[in-house]
Amino acid sequence: MGVRSGQQFIDGLKSSPRDVWVNGEQVKDVTTHPAFSASVEQLAKLYDMQIASETRDQTTYVVPETGERAGMAFMPSHSVEDLQKRRVAYRLWAEQNFGLMGRSPDFLNCSLLAYWESRELAGKNGPEFPERIAKYYEYVRDNDLFLSHALLSPQNDRSKPSSEQAALHMRVVKEDDKGMYVSGGRMIATLGPVSDEMIMYSLPGLQPGDEDHALMFAVPTNTPGLRQICREPYTLAGQKSDFDHPLSNRFEENDSLLIFDNCFVPWDRVFIYRDVELSNEYYISSALRNHTAHQTNTRALVKMEFAVGIALEIARSIGADHFLHVQTMLGECLNEVEFLKSGLLRAEIDCETTAVGTVRPLLGPLQALRTHLPKAYPRVIEVIQTIAAGGFMMMPSGADFTVPELKEDTEKYYGGANISSLDRARLFKLAWDLAGEAFGTRALQYERYYAGDPMRTLAMNYKGADDKQLKKLVAAALALSGDPEPRKS
Repeated sequence: MGVRSGQQFIDGLKSSPRDVWVNGEQVKDVTTHPAFSASVEQLAKLYDMQIASETRDQTTYVVPETGERAGMAFMPSHSVEDLQKRRVAYRLWAEQNFGLMGRSPDFLNCSLLAYWESRELAGKNGPEFPERIAKYYEYVRDNDLFLSHALLSPQNDRSKPSSEQAALHMRVVKEDDKGMYVSGGRMIATLGPVSDEMIMYSLPGLQPGDEDHALMFAVPTNTPGLRQICREPYTLAGQKSDFDHPLSNRFEENDSLLIFDNCFVPWDRVFIYRDVELSNEYYISSALRNHTAHQTNTRALVKMEFAVGIALEIARSIGADHFLHVQTMLGECLNEVEFLKSGLLRAEIDCETTAVGTVRPLLGPLQALRTHLPKAYPRVIEVIQTIAAGGFMMMPSGADFTVPELKEDTEKYYGGANISSLDRARLFKLAWDLAGEAFGTRALQYERYYAGDPMRTLAMNYKGADDKQLKKLVAAALALSGDPEPRKS
């Protein structure tokens, strides 16, 4: 089939009704429901970029085996230049939403590439598993499907392993000669309601006795027995004006709780089965993070550039950029942009070779950025809030600028330093949508937790560190001291 257009993506969603609930209502059509229509429209624009003549060559590649085009995130890389092509594609998509849609299709597309490259590891579970992974990668690539996932068990009792909460946590409940049946919950499926398929796997941490929970598999989102209950939307299409809510009206990514109820999974869609050790190992050994961190840090760079740009414009709009303490904060924010650029380049230039002869980005600098962002992005948002200060609270709605009786007052009292009242209000509304509204708070929370528990992620940096050079330097310095000698009289 090759790449899809935006309309084909929408038509696919319409032709596959799924069990989705939001605000106490079962959704009949996610493409038209006001909780999801905006995100569907934004995703469709990304798909259209794959067929547009201006961006086709930057967002897709020709698959040698089929002669058809596929999304660039699926492309195995054989050089630094190939990795940079992938980054260009990631960035083009991220720029369409200012880096605010964290689970655009390229995120899990590159995840499948990682699993394809490391598929032989799954052979520990049985000789049939590597081939299943290869075929699924090809299926999603060739049909240009949009995947979502949910990695965590419901947040009920973190003190107990999954085996002690079997009724709550996703698990296999039975099997037959055709496949397995799964029940239980998983969180959080970002954009799950508008996905084509779900791919399910686990973060490390399963314990002996959790075998029924040690699974990796994929199912269509409309599979019978798969239900999604969504959080309350931050905005609904047509409810608020674009002037007052330019970001949340367009880029809201709804999140859902997945509930599997005796959901059937055919054997050819099962990639790890009841193997705790392999499930824990595969997340690390598959080098999944090398690929996903390349995509997410490219997206995060766009988001950081956007947020820092807003901080600069807010300061300039009120003349606050003339003060030393404000300049210091802005300089701190600008540093964050450079850190992201540098880490991405080093990960590409110092890429490593995979077991199948391709290359992948180096994990170290990418993971350093991932573990830095949970502190860096909230700091930039704090700087925006600090500089704008009470200006956020005094801004009128866009409707106030349309009232003749208020024209003299709005022009007089809302102006800034060399900026009109209307333009200043437009800027502050944009900034508040990012730094103050529920939408912006979720965007901040996303950067804190999208890669997992920040504390555990930092600890994994230590456990997986390549410290040979560090130890070499310490050893050389220790050698300077020699052995103790008697005190000279």
